[in-house]
Amino acid sequence: MLCAFVIAATAFGPGARVPVGAQVQRSSVAPRMSLTTPSETIDMVAGTVRPQTPVTEEMMRPRPNILWEHLAKQLEVNFGMTASNEVNRADLLKAYHMMTLCRQFENGCNQAYMQGLIRGFMHLDNGQETIPAFLADTLKNGDIKVSYYREHTHAIASGVPANKIMAELMMKLDGTCKGTGGSMHIYDKDTNFQGGWALVAEQLPYAVGGARSILLDRELGKVGKDDDRIAVVFVGEGGAQNGRMAECLNAAGKENLPILFVVIDNGRAINTFTPDVAQNSEVFTQGSHYGVPGIKVDGGNLMDTMRTGRAVIDYVRKSGPAIMQIHTYRLTGHSPADPEHERGRKAEKKWARAEADPIKLFEATGALTEEEMEGVQKQVKAEMQVVMEFAKASPFPPKELAKELEFPDAPDTDYNLRAVENPNAAALTERLLSPAQRATVDTRIAMLTAKATDGTMSIGDACNLAILEEMLRDPTVVIHAEDLQAGSSYDIPALTQQTFGKLRAADEIIDEGHFLGKALGEGLNGYRPVVELMNSNFGIYGMAELSSAGNTYATTGGQFNMPLTVIGAGGTAPDQALGAEHSQPFHAYVMGIPGLKICTAASPAAAYGITKSMIRDNGPCILFCPVKMMKEAKSTVDVGKCLPLNKAVLLHKASDASVAAGKAVTVLTYLHGVKESQYSIEAIQAEGCDIDLIELRSLKPLDMATIKESLLRTHKMAILDESTYSGGVGATVSAAVSEAMFYELDAPIKRLCMDDAPVPYASSMEKAVVKRGTDLVEAVLNLVFKR
Repeated sequence: MLCAFVIAATAFGPGARVPVGAQVQRSSVAPRMSLTTPSETIDMVAGTVRPQTPVTEEMMRPRPNILWEHLAKQLEVNFGMTASNEVNRADLLKAYHMMTLCRQFENGCNQAYMQGLIRGFMHLDNGQETIPAFLADTLKNGDIKVSYYREHTHAIASGVPANKIMAELMMKLDGTCKGTGGSMHIYDKDTNFQGGWALVAEQLPYAVGGARSILLDRELGKVGKDDDRIAVVFVGEGGAQNGRMAECLNAAGKENLPILFVVIDNGRAINTFTPDVAQNSEVFTQGSHYGVPGIKVDGGNLMDTMRTGRAVIDYVRKSGPAIMQIHTYRLTGHSPADPEHERGRKAEKKWARAEADPIKLFEATGALTEEEMEGVQKQVKAEMQVVMEFAKASPFPPKELAKELEFPDAPDTDYNLRAVENPNAAALTERLLSPAQRATVDTRIAMLTAKATDGTMSIGDACNLAILEEMLRDPTVVIHAEDLQAGSSYDIPALTQQTFGKLRAADEIIDEGHFLGKALGEGLNGYRPVVELMNSNFGIYGMAELSSAGNTYATTGGQFNMPLTVIGAGGTAPDQALGAEHSQPFHAYVMGIPGLKICTAASPAAAYGITKSMIRDNGPCILFCPVKMMKEAKSTVDVGKCLPLNKAVLLHKASDASVAAGKAVTVLTYLHGVKESQYSIEAIQAEGCDIDLIELRSLKPLDMATIKESLLRTHKMAILDESTYSGGVGATVSAAVSEAMFYELDAPIKRLCMDDAPVPYASSMEKAVVKRGTDLVEAVLNLVFKR
């Protein structure tokens, strides 16, 4: 590989002119930058050519000097692309307009922020304007663009109206997301601009999922044979040190995805000098391990950035993934409130403003006349006036909108009535499957259906049947799992890859966050991903992705549905002997994530019907199944029937006599607690008492109606809870019941929850932490007899 660091001149125009601006003092003769002396720069104050100020230890980071002839050679050798040397005048004029618009937009944001019109966190892009210029020059509307929290200019370059972006920043209803997203969350479905994501590097797998959706579109015949769309994802060189980058490069290389990783290298991870924390900041070389070519350009050189960008994007459209690292300087702090105390940051910013402003550097090349540049500046000023007037005049959104955007589908949706969006889905399935594949999957479905009829179906089999049926019914259903080819631990994804292929049924690397992120990206782009976690506690690796999935529908102002079904075996059974890490109440951990529908299933019938409904739902859903009952619990299943995602179920009703005698108790439970409670009924009845046993199949939203109906009979409640005393499901439920039905209670609610101590492996200690049936019997008798 040719070395990317070549010390040579970067000037690309026939001469250099003084920057346009009333505050600049021009010399009588327009200065021209030398074509052979890389240390020359245009003086931003005096308007003369002079040697570039040396970079001191405090500044730390000089401009790279990279010859175009060497970039062209790298493109030829490493990408197989022949780059054009030419960028015509009209394209340069458009690029200058884009750079100027982006600079003035960000300046307008800063002013509005200081006036209190924009609030919260905001991150400006001043100094990196060649990037939106090259994007606007090369990207198509159909390309999927995924950015991070410093995305205003990326959105503008993608065609998102600047007035709608500004309105979004000002919390207005006419904003891109109706005021729900703000500065860090710009989305626009019309231009396929998909964020704006606030957690560093989280956007990477979402973009990989977007790239996969492009391949899925081609496989399913959604687009023509000439489809050349790509996904583009933006990440800083600091964020690219995150492990997600390696995972995504692996995925891109393995599946030859049409994705470009644009690495914005401003040398600062927030404000920390990136080489202080990164062994290798040359991110463009990271892809070599995965067969993904990379190249680095000087973002201070518009011409080189544009022509390199054209060649690289052409490569991605025709051949596969690539990395383009763009060396820049950020001329503002991390945010307007940033004190910039990190080592060398203030000195570097001062130096960069004087020496490395990409707009001033371009203005000094003579590529455009002063009259042309002044015309652009006048035009941009007028555009920005319209932008600001529009944003200020837009109304604020009504408060009711927040609750309206909680879920794409109402909690009481009947999924039995939901048709497949594609009317030709059945014919498409027949086309995609070979006769052998169809025969094999039909044989398995027949076997599982027989089990559903004779009562020998397990929870794992029930989920598997539901998934196979839904994948046959709707070709947009896809699945991700570890050990998928072998059916994972409980056969939930069994036979999916053998039937539907590797694109629709992906066997994954061992990182749940990675493939949850890819699934999120697919969900944004028209697919219905299912993720099987093997053990639900492994989802801890994907908390960021689950959080973002829950927020997406609301944060995008309802533009993007977020269908995502997550299924995992988990919970904490008495005597399960799995130790602390495999016994964590992950279902309680995710209860606080907005926008998620969270269900449990302690029987094959529940698992089957809930799985089908979740796959048809347009929002993110999680189904928790009891890990120690996955193969043990058996029942009949009503095949073909979807179950509601917002209902609890009364499994056992206390006798009228026990109710009349005041000896009945409402018991709420879920997962392994269902089995423990059912086994305890006989002992409770032997004491002259009885229970209404309610399975909480929906943890969120909570079915308060079913709970209230029972409590109005019994006036006593116990919760056998498979989560901790602090922050557990029982704490949430008991608080909700106490607030809504306090005067129906004859006694305080009994919470039988796990102790806050980690769950031990040894059964002798575990009894002190995990509650069970014997504890329930004691609690019921205590409530009834006050003993």
